[in-house]
Amino acid sequence: MRFAVMIQARCGSSRLPGKVILNLHGKPMLQWMIERVQMSRYADDVIVVTSFGREDLPIVSLCSSMGVPVYCGSQNDVLDRYYQAACLTKAEYIVRLTADCPCFDAGLLDEAISTLDKDADYRGMMSETFADGLDLEIIKFKALEKAWREADKASEREHVTRYLILHPELFKLQDFVSESGNFGEKRWTVDEPEDFEFVKKIYGHFIRKGTENFGYRDILAYLKENPELEQLNAMHSRNEGLQKSIANDYTVIRHESSVPFNK
Repeated sequence: MRFAVMIQARCGSSRLPGKVILNLHGKPMLQWMIERVQMSRYADDVIVVTSFGREDLPIVSLCSSMGVPVYCGSQNDVLDRYYQAACLTKAEYIVRLTADCPCFDAGLLDEAISTLDKDADYRGMMSETFADGLDLEIIKFKALEKAWREADKASEREHVTRYLILHPELFKLQDFVSESGNFGEKRWTVDEPEDFEFVKKIYGHFIRKGTENFGYRDILAYLKENPELEQLNAMHSRNEGLQKSIANDYTVIRHESSVPFNK
């Protein structure tokens, strides 16, 4: 089986513009994310998927300097962006990650892949027992293609896997549940300035120790000793972007010209 890991990245965040290229202890946040993903034993391809937008050129430039493939697609139809990129990889499974999760743990990805049910169309953290910021999703290519053809809500086009999760009668779904207890209330993603301050504290601690390859259990241990750090971004809730999309949802009219670039 071939797994293509695709890291979703854009500079056009309304809450924290240019967040994925912010300097995080000497490197752009996206670079840290890429390097952490590359530690996976099962990632056959690591690709950054961004948009045609002019504001995303710094992402293309960074990927070029790192020798990392980058695909530029639709700004708003992220499902189409993923599908078109997936068609180029010829992979059986697509792993969806987002660039605003610099605390990502490649060991978790390897665990999720190694315990993947052979008939699963989708595997993700549906029960949300992991911290926000450790998110990963594994999608069978055929399931991604079906969602690409059938999803007709703006929220389903923007949030790549929403159509799959909402239709368990069509897809075989497999949850990925934490074996370290439920710590889903913790926030390790970067959407707001306070999130970035929190992540800087995490990275600063481990870099001073000379341990750049830290995992989620290391973070949990550090926060247990320093619980006050979690107050830095405690005012923000999980899935704010998704809830906004749902509140403003509408039906999308897709044309027959919406075909894969290379199939």
